[in-house]
Amino acid sequence: MNTALVTGASGFTGRYMISALKMRGYWVVGFGGLDCGADLCLSVDLTDAEAVRMAVHQVQPSHVVHLAGIAFVGHGKPDDFYQVNLFGTLNLLSALVELPKPPRVLIASSANIYGTPNIEVIDESVCPAPVNHYATSKLAMEHMVHTYFDRCSIVIARPFNYTGVGQTEQFLIPKIVGHFKRKAPVIELGNLDVSRDFSDVRDTV
Repeated sequence: MNTALVTGASGFTGRYMISALKMRGYWVVGFGGLDCGADLCLSVDLTDAEAVRMAVHQVQPSHVVHLAGIAFVGHGKPDDFYQVNLFGTLNLLSALVELPKPPRVLIASSANIYGTPNIEVIDESVCPAPVNHYATSKLAMEHMVHTYFDRCSIVIARPFNYTGVGQTEQFLIPKIVGHFKRKAPVIELGNLDVSRDFSDVRDTV
């Protein structure tokens, strides 16, 4: 049986990913909280390089889905974006390429790296132009990941907005739903002069 390692296993996307992988016959290990829903859940801090290395060598995964990271653009500490999104990914890849048979790896970046281009449809031909620390950390991560392409089979995904049951009210759709549910008289939103497509998290996974 193939072993899939999911980082960010306790997060919104991680739980859906674990469920999808288990349905497809994988034995799933989650890096996250101890109640992540995987066959084995390990509490591993990706910013601790030695802890990551030990856990990766313990698991010996055949496939990796790297979802861990700080995803909320409004997170108050800019340094955290780089420590987790960039250096956490570096620690993970450094450990994976040490394995006798490095696994296939899917890494979640973000369409946020494109910034706010004045075009209707964004595709991969659009030049990245990040406008916040979250997006900048993800783009920096992508460039770093490219240095591992000759040592590991890696795919980088740049998902656009998606939502679903279990997403926190830090994000737009759950925030609107929560306000309606509570019949709150006021809701504070950000820039309303933009258009956004939203996907179902299950489709994104």
